Parts: sequence; structure tokens; C-alpha cells
Amino acid sequence: MEHFFWISSSRGTMNVFDRNIDLDALFKFSQISHSTQVHLKKVYSSLAACMFLAAAGAYTHVVLRLFQGGVLFALASLAMMVWLAATPHDARTEKKRLAILAGFAFLNGVGLGPTLDFVIAVNPSIIVTAFMGTSLIFICFTLSALYAKRRSYLFLGGTLMSGVSILFLMSLLNMLFGSVMLFKAHMYLGLLVMCGFVLFDTQLIIEKAENGDKDYVWHCVDLFLDFLTIFRKLMVILALGDKDKKKEKK
Repeated sequence: MEHFFWISSSRGTMNVFDRNIDLDALFKFSQISHSTQVHLKKVYSSLAACMFLAAAGAYTHVVLRLFQGGVLFALASLAMMVWLAATPHDARTEKKRLAILAGFAFLNGVGLGPTLDFVIAVNPSIIVTAFMGTSLIFICFTLSALYAKRRSYLFLGGTLMSGVSILFLMSLLNMLFGSVMLFKAHMYLGLLVMCGFVLFDTQLIIEKAENGDKDYVWHCVDLFLDFLTIFRKLMVILALGDKDKKKEKK
């Protein structure tokens, strides 16, 4: 009898592993039209290029030490963003808008400099850990938004904007009180809100594309800012945790 059950279970296990996995079916999004899928490919291709340029900007600050002043470059990147928004989206301006996007991504990378300096002083390996963690978070929430029913996460818009308002209020209070606990709470809540924005922005981009808005450059900006903000907050959270551990050991 035991021998019979062992054979049965072995055959069941073999049947599971013998099944052919259809990878094409895994990446089919039946609820998204073909034109929108093509649009999303452009968005994520542009996003990958932005990541590379941001990394180049961060490298320029940290390694070459050619630039100083995170606030200055944050303002410069904001100016590039306004310029991009003011430039009309059409075939004639596509190259110009891509060039502006490239400058925007590079300046955002340079603007990460002060945060990177702080993290490197604590533990340089945190940067790699934070990037891997951010990539995993971004991919998981993006796939959740792509596979979920259309418009199922758009209800988060109001909640997320309320979260942003709370974060702004917490920043103002922390400027007055300088509380470490309040700062940590701001980081954790901000991370949670930005994860929600990945879901919301991804589905909003899909809906805009389905309704004819194929501005992949501007849609890339939304996701790029989501990724960069999650990365920044995760770096700070990990660095603070590492500092607390070192203090406990002392």
C-alpha cells in the first residue's frame, strides 16, 4: 500500500514538471489593446534609458566630484520638467523632447548626490541593496497593475493625494521639531505612498493610452519619478537602520 502511494505521488510530481510552460501566455495582457502594448514598450524603453542617465549623473557627483548642491540641481531638473511639459507632443518635437527627458534624468541623478554621500558614509553596500529592492518593488507592483482588471486601482488617486498632503504636513512639523521618529515615520509612509503611485500611475497610463494619449515621453517621467523616489527613501531607511545597529553594538 505504501509502495502504491509512493508511485502515485511520484507520478503526480512528474506530471507537474512534465507540463510545458507557455511563457508567451504569461506575458499576454488580453485587457490591453495592441497599440497600448506598443506604447508601453516605448514607455519602459525610455524608462530604462532614464535609469542609465540617472546612474551616470549620480556617478558624476559621487566619484568625479564635479558638482555640488543637491537643491540647485533639484531646481534645475524641475525647470527641465516644466520645459518638457510646455513642449507640445508631436512628431516634429519628439527628438527635442527626448533630449529634454535625457537632461531631466541626468540632473535627477546628480541631485541624488547628497543622499548618496550620506549612505556611502554609513555603508556603501546599501546603495546596491536599495537598488535591487527598488527594482523588485517596482516590478512587482507594475505587474500587479498590468494583470489586474482595468481601472481597478484608479480609486487610489484620492487616497494617495491625501497621503501626499500628510507627508507635506509631516515635513513642515519636522522642520519645527526636528524629531528623528517623525522623520522615520515620514520615510516609511512615503515609501508606502509611492508604492501605491506605481499601481495608480501604471493603470492611469494604460487608460490614457487607450483613450488616444500616446505621449510616452511624459508617461515615462511619471514612472521615473516613482522609481527614483522609492529608491531614495529605501536608501535612507536602510542607512538609518544600519546606523541604529552600529549604535546598539557600541
